[in-house]
Amino acid sequence: QVQLVESGGGLVQVGGSLRLSCAALGRTFSRYNMGWFRQAPGKEREFVARISSGSTTYYADSVKGRFTISRDNAKNTVYLQMNSLKPEDTAVYYCAAASSYDWWSRASTYEYWGQGTQVTVSS
Repeated sequence: QVQLVESGGGLVQVGGSLRLSCAALGRTFSRYNMGWFRQAPGKEREFVARISSGSTTYYADSVKGRFTISRDNAKNTVYLQMNSLKPEDTAVYYCAAASSYDWWSRASTYEYWGQGTQVTVSS
């Protein structure tokens, strides 16, 4: 069992930066592949980034070069550094944990989810 708690969302201007954190409660955090997803109003939840248990990273094309996912297993925390933010990045951001190494861009792969944190980019 893994409980996930996101923080760090907020209101930022276009071009600004935010760092999201996701703290995991559980002793097996290091074994999980961690993902960030986002959901804008009226849209489906979409994949943003993923970091494997071995720290291999993957990104959606829409955020590549602007967002960076990282993890600190000693702190049971995964991060999403978001730079050069755009209005289209506005969404609720969720972190998720998966034991599977397959289909890592699919929300259905992930067993555990946080409650989400709102990111609003104003123009």
